[in-house]
Amino acid sequence: MASGLRIYNTLTRNTEPLALRTPGEATVYCCGPTVYDVPHAGHARAALAPDLLVRRLSHQGLKVTFVRNITDVDDKILERSKKNGESPLELSQRMALVYQEEMARCGCLPPTHEPRVSESVPDIVELVQKLIANESAYVLDMGEGKKDVYFSVRSFPGYGKLSRRKIDDLQAGARVERDEHKRDPLDFALWKGAGPEDWAWDSPWGRGRPGWHIECSAMAEKFLRHGFDVHGGGMDLIFPHHENEIAQSEAAAPGQGDYVRCWMHNGFVNVDKEKMSKSLGNFVTVRDVLARNDAEGFRWFLLAAHYRGPIQFDTEQLPSGRVVFPGVDEAERRVDYLFATVERLTGLSAASLAAPAKLPPELQKLKAELEAAAKQADAALDDDLNTPVALAALGEMMRIGNETSMLAQKRKKDASFVGAAGAFGAAVLEALRALTQQLGLLSVEPSEYAARVKARRLALRQLSAASIEQKLVDRAEARKAKDFARGDAIRDELLALGVAISDGADGSSSWTITQ
Repeated sequence: MASGLRIYNTLTRNTEPLALRTPGEATVYCCGPTVYDVPHAGHARAALAPDLLVRRLSHQGLKVTFVRNITDVDDKILERSKKNGESPLELSQRMALVYQEEMARCGCLPPTHEPRVSESVPDIVELVQKLIANESAYVLDMGEGKKDVYFSVRSFPGYGKLSRRKIDDLQAGARVERDEHKRDPLDFALWKGAGPEDWAWDSPWGRGRPGWHIECSAMAEKFLRHGFDVHGGGMDLIFPHHENEIAQSEAAAPGQGDYVRCWMHNGFVNVDKEKMSKSLGNFVTVRDVLARNDAEGFRWFLLAAHYRGPIQFDTEQLPSGRVVFPGVDEAERRVDYLFATVERLTGLSAASLAAPAKLPPELQKLKAELEAAAKQADAALDDDLNTPVALAALGEMMRIGNETSMLAQKRKKDASFVGAAGAFGAAVLEALRALTQQLGLLSVEPSEYAARVKARRLALRQLSAASIEQKLVDRAEARKAKDFARGDAIRDELLALGVAISDGADGSSSWTITQ
């Protein structure tokens, strides 16, 4: 059964209707983080892609089972824990919690299931046993009581079908370890033997720990079964990780068809045209971004590029020494406008009780434009989750909402028109919320957003609301005394600090913090 959504399938290299295994249900697996450090912007982007998919499928009325694993058994975790003087379990539990909290702040929904490798060892051992039994894997005695298990790549005829690589052209590497004991350099570890003092689990081959690739196969098969709908992850995982997942999963289930129906891969976040990664040392942590920008602005920034394309993450140091992220700053300005629009429409819709039966011509025109924008957004999200076009449609909805508000203000003495504008404003607000729910925006009410943005911007500038309010009092007194030069000087002083003053017609003044 097709869902109406078309997704680019890495396996076929085509954008095609997402054919679901079970009518009314969707099953999605995504490779999660290796939790040895705090997440960076690239991790947020990797989490965003499946989040968009889950939101869109849920909006279409499907029951979605979403599994995202946590890799808490890995050489990097062992190395970092030794460096920190803590156990691997303590480190991985702490970093997993940080990851979960920061992805939630970025607006990502929690998965239905979030298995950890350390809790899935029995399932992994069972899968390895199947592969040994059908001669797709073999055991090597490494001496000193250690035994490794390797997958025989050449035993699987379909190897290379995801990455489009020919097996005879492949070279060992990229986390496929070179080992003189292996039958073939391309064979990869399913189980690594360990010494008595190592972090390890019991198995039929002695104490050891799982290889990288077998972990995802075991967890995906446990929760979603063979032949589930969508498997996601970064483009860097296509080879060897996902290629190896296919090989071992399909070798363990001969005659049961494809391991996964659709492979969905997201692009990278780049810094200076290179992939953001911890190994290159060119990363910006999510924590750093959210200390300077609102999470909604960061999410808009990530949504502004198609999930399969690259994102350029730029940093800039101001003369003051403060580091800013220009792209995220611009996205946050769009989010400011979004929340301001919602606030205006909420106030306007309160007047809808006096709405006439038929909309005036000006509003009929805007209604047609709103319907066109909603259709554009719907078509964009069904077209491989095209968020740049969906955001453009959202921008059009915001324009329509603000134009409606301005028309109501201009004709505020016409109760019938204001009532009609209020009713139509409510419709615009409903359309905005329907779209932003799928995009993961507008997660809070405008008042809460304004309060947290103001608090963060004040903290970044080391200012207090009380000190600014006192400056406004001083300015008001200067203006009352007709000392306009003093009043202007206070205004300019505040503006230099990033505080903009707005003077009302009644003589009152208000202030906002600029970026």
